[in-house]
Amino acid sequence: MGTNWTSSTFNRRVAQPGQIVGERRALFAAAHDASRRSASSLISLQQPDGHWCGELLADVSLEADYILLQLWLHPPIDGAWNPPSRPRLEKVCRRILSQQMPDGGWHIFPDGPADVNATVKAYTALRLCGYIPDFEPLRRARSRVLDLGGLQACNSYTRINLSFFGLYPRKYVPTIPPELMLLPGGSLYPGGVLYEMASWTRAIVVPLSIVQAVGGIRPAPAGIDLNELLHSGNNLSMPKRDRILSPIFHQVDRLLKLWERRGHRDSRIAAIRLAERWMLERCRNADGLGAIYPSMMYSIMALEALDYPKDHPDLVEAIAKFDRLFTETEESLYFQPCFSPVWDTAYAAFALGETNHLDPAAQRQAADWLMAREVRRRGDWSVKRPHLHPGGWAFEYSNEHYPDIDDTAMVLLALEHCQASRPEQQAVVEARAMAWLKGMQSQDGGFAAFDADNDWGVLNSIPFSDHNAMLDPTCPDITGRVLEALCRRGLSHSDPIVHNAVNFLLKAQEQNGSWYGRWGVNYLYGTFLALRGLRAADSPDLNVFRKAADFVQSTQNLDGGWGESCMSYEANRFIAAPSTPSQTAWALLGLLSAGRHDCASAERGLRYLVDTQEEDGAWSESLATGTGFPNVFYLRYTLYRHYFPLLVTGLYGRMAGF
Repeated sequence: MGTNWTSSTFNRRVAQPGQIVGERRALFAAAHDASRRSASSLISLQQPDGHWCGELLADVSLEADYILLQLWLHPPIDGAWNPPSRPRLEKVCRRILSQQMPDGGWHIFPDGPADVNATVKAYTALRLCGYIPDFEPLRRARSRVLDLGGLQACNSYTRINLSFFGLYPRKYVPTIPPELMLLPGGSLYPGGVLYEMASWTRAIVVPLSIVQAVGGIRPAPAGIDLNELLHSGNNLSMPKRDRILSPIFHQVDRLLKLWERRGHRDSRIAAIRLAERWMLERCRNADGLGAIYPSMMYSIMALEALDYPKDHPDLVEAIAKFDRLFTETEESLYFQPCFSPVWDTAYAAFALGETNHLDPAAQRQAADWLMAREVRRRGDWSVKRPHLHPGGWAFEYSNEHYPDIDDTAMVLLALEHCQASRPEQQAVVEARAMAWLKGMQSQDGGFAAFDADNDWGVLNSIPFSDHNAMLDPTCPDITGRVLEALCRRGLSHSDPIVHNAVNFLLKAQEQNGSWYGRWGVNYLYGTFLALRGLRAADSPDLNVFRKAADFVQSTQNLDGGWGESCMSYEANRFIAAPSTPSQTAWALLGLLSAGRHDCASAERGLRYLVDTQEEDGAWSESLATGTGFPNVFYLRYTLYRHYFPLLVTGLYGRMAGF
């Protein structure tokens, strides 16, 4: 099935192997050799149990927040702070200082500008650990913060974190009440409002509501405040997200603060207990709450705020799972926001299988490992889809409450090339995943990450929505991948699911021919996945492919590669960046799907990959090409430099008959 689709991704006029001659054949032969060496390198990274997991790297906000967590768990005594984790904190500080930019700030993606939230967090962490304001790196950082608008320019989550220690005035911080557990949402039942939020926001606000309700304010070490970061020209006010709705929400926030002081104690206690139970239930069968750094950190703070003894099994387990996220060396300590084993395993297996670099033993091990991680329990997604049976995969090692659509589609693509030790069971698992995937289509025809119809737009106007991730909207990149997975398993354009998904993509195409990429940077990512989906669905609109290919070609760098900056999210248009192997591969995969495999741009891009491959068979990539929250949080997937170039160089080699 995979082989047939691969040949159809190229234009109907694709040259046959015997027709490819001269320099082009030599280039394709070099691409095949590159893919062979890349495959060998990738297989060497497979774990003994069959999976792959590259490091997932982000900015220093994670390390800075770790210092705040230690301050929460180990408050100062008589103003002096000497936590038991002091040796680790010194390593964290070295890590933070090593990432400071020449202008004094800290960025949220490599080669990006200083970000006020990251810079304030880094400055605060260093101050808490004993660095004095006159320390030269802190002087530069303070100047940069003020240039960026001061402490007042930070988003709500930074302000909330600082408010727990009296470092930002509580009255200017949005209130997140545990009574959210009692409010109806679009589903009109208690707690329903939670399920109108994105899954990651849901897993953050529930423990945060507990911390705000019962945690109080913990003291910072004596003599430490952040008054030097306040900008004299900006006032201390909550963010205004909407000209009409923000004043209403601000008034509601005042009422909530009044309720905190004078509200009905019994209802507050009931709400807190509901929030506690909700949180603990989602810590079960998972690598921590949500299996992601922020919610795991807040769950620890919430359990401590609820006076769980330090030896309580739930608190001990929460801390142990959180600590697995850090990597410690002799000199430094850094965090991953989560682990990506299912994603990396699926893509690695798919790339190896799609390019005929099959190692049967490696592929069987990968299939067995993936099969063992099928999600069989109902998660939060079932609130919107109560009659849908569970199936599919999460992103992490264990996160059964939050399987995701993108990973499920990717695993289905990988399993086309991998036969598990029990083929009959594999067929059952794949059928369950197909049914779940189809059932998670939203009403607009698209697919989101974790939920269906997560589009309650009013939530984007509430005060703590300025992390740009209150909702989990349908997006072209995931919709394109799901289309590819479904169509490669027999669905056609006549199927309503495919038809509606195709229409979603056609409507989502930008004027310049590109598609927005929600989970990868950015238009190159969205475009290549939308094109693969449309080609798999045999979309007849050739103009769509032409416009998309024109866009891809127009964004090529002079060195033959492609690169796109994270700044494209802020600008709402393509912003060029130095070429990266993963984005170059995305561009080439897009051109292949659009039928322009043999254009000059494609050949220059292929040459770029061949020429930049390193001795070990991989490619070097230092920029962020993954997206967490646009404009807020970006990711470096360290295996992207392996399996995306492998995929595209291998496809070119196959096309030439190698």
